[in-house]
Amino acid sequence: MRRVAHFTNPRQAQAFVDYMATRGVTLRIEYDETYYLLLEDEANEDVVENELELFVRDPLNPRYQAASWASGNTSSGLSYQRSSLLVNIRQRAGPLTMAVMLVCIAIFILMQIIGDRSVMAWLAWPSGQEQYFQLWRWFSHALLHFSLLHILFNLMWWWYLGGVVEKRLGSGKLVVITLISALLSGWMQAKFSGVWFGGLSGVVYALMGYVWLRGERDPESGIFLERGLMAFAILWLVIGYFGAFGLSIANAAHVMGLIVGLVMAFVDTRHRHK
Repeated sequence: MRRVAHFTNPRQAQAFVDYMATRGVTLRIEYDETYYLLLEDEANEDVVENELELFVRDPLNPRYQAASWASGNTSSGLSYQRSSLLVNIRQRAGPLTMAVMLVCIAIFILMQIIGDRSVMAWLAWPSGQEQYFQLWRWFSHALLHFSLLHILFNLMWWWYLGGVVEKRLGSGKLVVITLISALLSGWMQAKFSGVWFGGLSGVVYALMGYVWLRGERDPESGIFLERGLMAFAILWLVIGYFGAFGLSIANAAHVMGLIVGLVMAFVDTRHRHK
């Protein structure tokens, strides 16, 4: 066997091995302070080098994940090293994703210490003309959360969706989606329920709509949301409107966020859809 490449990330090494298996090329993984790929048949060396060049340029392309589902197995020689939860979170999340998560957690802790109303007096949606020029209020309502379940649900989706958008499309794109969806979903919710609301769910629904439609219309972007998860998001909207489980759900913010995400994805892919 001959070493033909090495990776520091075991998941990427396994993804490339699985993809090459779909091409009829067998590779094994050997760990020696890094993850080396061993080629059994050296006649395939040129094929491996060509595919490796494409893989390095775009390792998150959906075709590699699809290959793992189709041909992945546990006989490649890969042995995962233990890593901390924080390391696993940071692998998917960019700096903006992490920063928003930390700010939400800090504000949630502050709300438990001094009370929801005290914090909302500073960060809630503008309640009158005297607050219209406090510009942070148009967006900061998205950072407010009122229960442990509320913040865990929103931050999980924010990390899952916002992280991949930031990694694949850049922090700038995530900033634009976040600000526009926070503004418009907050405006719609204020029309329906007044100013005493909060949560990142309007932004989360925008990300759901954006990632799903962007993946459907532009698969080469490398971002996608499984249709089953999108169906769950729609089901949760319906549950919210019927008031099931006795939960207080910002339905207007969710609907507006979803619409914003879908529209932004459509605009971004209008010249790429075939």
